[in-house]
Amino acid sequence: MSTIKPSKFIMFAAVLLAGCGPMNETVGTARVRVVHASPDAPAVNICADGAVLFSNAAFPGATDYASVPAATYAVKVVPATGDCADAGVIQANLPLAAGTDTTVIAVNTLAAIEPLVLADDNQAPSAGSARVRFVHASPNAPTVDITLADGTTLFDNVAFKGVGDYIEVAAGTYDLEVRDETGTTTVLPLDGVQLQAGTVYTVYAVGLLNGTPALGAFITMDNAGA
Repeated sequence: MSTIKPSKFIMFAAVLLAGCGPMNETVGTARVRVVHASPDAPAVNICADGAVLFSNAAFPGATDYASVPAATYAVKVVPATGDCADAGVIQANLPLAAGTDTTVIAVNTLAAIEPLVLADDNQAPSAGSARVRFVHASPNAPTVDITLADGTTLFDNVAFKGVGDYIEVAAGTYDLEVRDETGTTTVLPLDGVQLQAGTVYTVYAVGLLNGTPALGAFITMDNAGA
């Protein structure tokens, strides 16, 4: 049995470089992180207002959160071999409100790469419980259900770029299954998933069904250090 563990795939850059002036600056700070879920995209740098915020982000994985002044940022994703002056494969204005946590996911294949922006709820769950959500980030996998091994459905009919809303479950170790939308065929087993009390998690399905890199999953521990 394999244990899905918090991702450590990506180098984290803690703060904006000196001289990076956010657009429309407001009072307070926000937290933001990036998930690289584009299966055929190279490692990338994520730039904010012309400076590197995260460097050498590789598939598949997630950065830690960076704390930044609340503002709207001009965000650009460029190959790790390039720099922030390059055109980039993704360009977008990203509003970050004070006191919020945001996850930006690079999804789809490189030819159609795009950002998926999620508002994160990292408040601690009730005593003895964990909170978990599911993100479908496999571009060629069908609509799926996430179930327990006995068939109990946790997340129902989640399509590509869809998000299964947070649920609370009793802390423990779970054998999960990613099933097709009929709920009868398992396309990916997730054995030995450890969910600790008081912790918030996101489970990501990534990769390609019957392709390379193969369909897989990883989990992030979202409220660590919050």
